[in-house]
Amino acid sequence: MPEQPSGVGNLLWAYALIDGLASSGITDAVISPGSRSTPLVLACDAHPAINITLQVDERCAAFFALGQARASGRATLLIATSGSAPAHWYPAVIEASHSNLPLILLSADRPPELHGWGANQTTDQQRLFGSHLRTFHDPGPAEPDPASRQRLWQLGNQAAREALQPHPGPVQINLQFREPLVPAHPPELPPPAALSPPPVSTPAVENEALRATCAQLSGKPGIILCGATDLGEPFAAAVTSLATQLQCPILADPLSNLRFAPPDKALVISRYDAFLHSDQAELKPHWILRFGALPVAKTLLHYMEQSAAPVILCDPYRQWPVDPPHTEIRLSADPTRLCVAIAALAPAPAPADWLERFQTREQISQQAMSPTTLDDQPFEGCLIQSLLTALPENSLLFSGNSMPIRQLDSWSGRLEKRLHLHANRGVSGIDGNLSTFIGMANQGYPAAVALLGDLAFYHDMNGLLAAAGRDLVIVLLNNNGGGIFGYLPQASLPGYDAYWNTATHLDFRHSATLYGLGYQRVTRQSAFPAALDQALQLGGPQLIEVIIDRAFSIAHHRHYRAQVAAALASEMR
Repeated sequence: MPEQPSGVGNLLWAYALIDGLASSGITDAVISPGSRSTPLVLACDAHPAINITLQVDERCAAFFALGQARASGRATLLIATSGSAPAHWYPAVIEASHSNLPLILLSADRPPELHGWGANQTTDQQRLFGSHLRTFHDPGPAEPDPASRQRLWQLGNQAAREALQPHPGPVQINLQFREPLVPAHPPELPPPAALSPPPVSTPAVENEALRATCAQLSGKPGIILCGATDLGEPFAAAVTSLATQLQCPILADPLSNLRFAPPDKALVISRYDAFLHSDQAELKPHWILRFGALPVAKTLLHYMEQSAAPVILCDPYRQWPVDPPHTEIRLSADPTRLCVAIAALAPAPAPADWLERFQTREQISQQAMSPTTLDDQPFEGCLIQSLLTALPENSLLFSGNSMPIRQLDSWSGRLEKRLHLHANRGVSGIDGNLSTFIGMANQGYPAAVALLGDLAFYHDMNGLLAAAGRDLVIVLLNNNGGGIFGYLPQASLPGYDAYWNTATHLDFRHSATLYGLGYQRVTRQSAFPAALDQALQLGGPQLIEVIIDRAFSIAHHRHYRAQVAAALASEMR
């Protein structure tokens, strides 16, 4: 059997890795308890640059780390013990991979001599997350000599770079430790290395593809599609300037954050879900310039498919191995630099009335919105308007998947104030939404609010343990099940309630009591603004449960679309 290292040797080896990571600018670690990971925990605890969050449930821990990475733009460390523990990270790792978010997964493992014969809490952790990793490292068991510690420091520095470039995402380092895991006497640890963050480079624009793009756009009617990715304020300014030059609309998904304090709101179209569903021959584009992930709205996806317009796709990371439908040009370029480069070639604008066609329909759709609901029933459209009005400038609004993000797409419109809207749209799961939000909520926003459905809330209730001591508000839209299926063909099936709606019939006030959240229950639309204001003023973790009548909500949404269709038919005669 190999010579046993000392507990001191394990700690020095782990500290070298953590110091290499910290020297690259990493400051956050999310840790779940366990024995085999002890040297890593002690190393993080001893390092002055590392801020630790403890989360008992590994799945919640991973989504919390995902939220931190989403808010900060920096990689977050995840640490768990051996066995099934790191497997609970899997859903968050998939989301991080598809959302281009940097995570560094430090999975503690048992040494080689304990593998392969049934030793306790031992399983194959090699490349545990498959193709969702950017890179994988296993440096072997801890070694006591200074040269091995230097190699570990360099590995930490390298892994921090790999999590960010050339394609941000998760990196796994599998770390095998032999016992003893606790040093008999605390060693003197070396001073932290100097901070030296890796340089960030952005892909340049290829000249030939750029000229082909300009030829495709010049003088023809088209649209700029900004999908479900926030590409930052410099991009917002650059894409708005390009749209002005091209005299074309920007169809802005809510998660692009271009709807909130846009540089020129006259160019931003947000009500497309209300008017693109009908046959719009007058809105047929000759090209689509797409930035970011696909949009949330199925209406917009259907419009793209039906138009069969050639798509120019900005894909800076070469993220997708297969070209999306109708892609004619694919540009591995930084989005902001691409907008500037296209504008510099001075493409001709679209025909004179092209932009106006979208602006007219946007205005008609806005005017058709009803400010109140019948019988004071809570309705998502009105709730969202109240929520957006109440939030201070630069607040965080985190949306759950399924209905909340679609309701935000339909009803948010455009605002003069800047907000930061986020959601886990990489693979659009309802798992981990609370934990992701809580991981983001402590990142310096003036206010932090989540808008979630009841099933998403139920799915991640363990994550509420991390809400203690944080100022945040969760608005729980309780329509007693999977309300999204009420809009889909499954609603007509005999087994709809049993197999798709899956109502839990839970009283969520008990969740608030269990996890120490303030609680309010809202059953009238008119009561919501005061409840929200109270929750924001009280501070600490707050839960507002809003009871939604699913059938009323569906009927009101369809009524709005019918109003828009009638107004458009009258206007376009």
